[in-house]
Amino acid sequence: MRRVDQAPAHRLAEVKGDRRGGTPGALSAPDERPLLLNLRMGKHARSARRGFGGLMIINQVLTVVRTEGAAGLLARAGSRILKPRAKSFRALRERLVGKRALEIGGPSAPFQARGIFPTYPILATVDNCNFASRTIWEGEIDAGASFRFDPARPAGRQYIAEATALPEIAGGSYDVVLSCHTIEHTANPLKALQEWRRVLQDDGLLVLIVPHKDGTFDHRRPVTSLGHLMEDFDRNTDEDDTTHVLEILRLHDLRRDPGGTTAEAFAQRSAANLEIRALHHHVFDTALVEAMVRRAGFRPLAVEARRPYHILLVAEKNGEADTSTEPMRFASPFRSDR
Repeated sequence: MRRVDQAPAHRLAEVKGDRRGGTPGALSAPDERPLLLNLRMGKHARSARRGFGGLMIINQVLTVVRTEGAAGLLARAGSRILKPRAKSFRALRERLVGKRALEIGGPSAPFQARGIFPTYPILATVDNCNFASRTIWEGEIDAGASFRFDPARPAGRQYIAEATALPEIAGGSYDVVLSCHTIEHTANPLKALQEWRRVLQDDGLLVLIVPHKDGTFDHRRPVTSLGHLMEDFDRNTDEDDTTHVLEILRLHDLRRDPGGTTAEAFAQRSAANLEIRALHHHVFDTALVEAMVRRAGFRPLAVEARRPYHILLVAEKNGEADTSTEPMRFASPFRSDR
C-alpha cells in the first residue's frame, strides 16, 4: 500500500512520500518487469528500489521541463525546498498530539517533519497497512514491529492486508487514520473508508490526501461521479476490477508520467494491476473527495487543495454524515475546482 510518491528519499514528489496503501500509490512507474523478477527471486529488492527511485527523480525533472518549462521547474523546486505547511495544520494540531495512528500506505513525505501536514513528529505511535509482503515499491515487507516512519522513532506495527479489509484490527483501535495518495488506487473507495471508520475511536480523525486530477497525468480523464463510487460499494467491487482500464489507456498523459514509460510498457503494467497496483481507478477533484468522505459517515473539518496536486481533507468520525457544520475551506489553486 505504498505509493511511489511516498517513498522517503527516492520519492519524487513531496508527496509521495505518498505510497501505496491498501492499495498502492500515486505515481506510475516505468516497466516493472525486471523489478518484479527480483522480488520473486527474493534478491536485490532494496538496491533495485534505490535505482528505481533515482530514475524516477530524473524522469520527473524531465517531465516538468517538457510540460511546464524552466519556470515550472523552478516553481516546483521552490515548493519542495520551502514545503509550506497546510493552512489547516495549526488549527488541528492539538487534536493529533500524542494520538495513536494507523497509516494506509506510506510512509508519506507530507506527514514527515518538513511535510505539508507534519503529523509523524507529534503522534505517539504510527502503525501501517500495506497490501502485500512484496511490492515493487518497497521490496520485502515484514509483518510485525517493522514500520519505519521516522528514523528517530520506534517502529510501528506492520499489517499486511487490503485497505478494504483489516480483520486483524479491532474496532476503535486508533485515534487517527492517515492515508496519502492511496485511495485512488483502490477499486472500492467507499468500502475502504467504511473499514477505516470502523477502526477509529468515536470522534477519531481521518487525514486524507488525494491527487487532484488537474496536477497529474489524469487531467484528461473525467472526474468520477459519487454515484459511480456508490455503485462500486453496492456491488462490492474488488481489486481485480478492470472497469476503467480502457479509459486509462486512452487518456493517461504519459508526458506527465514521472515513470517516463512507453505506451507499450504502460499497457503491460495496466494489465498486471492486481499485482502491481499502480493504476488510478478513479479521478478526483476537491468536491468529489468531500462528497465521498461525507457519504462514508465522516464530518469534514478542513478541506484544502494545494499545488502541485494535493487535495487534503481532515474529517471526524461521527454517528451520521453531518452537513450542518461547514469545514474550514481555502481557495483552490486548481481550475476545475472554480
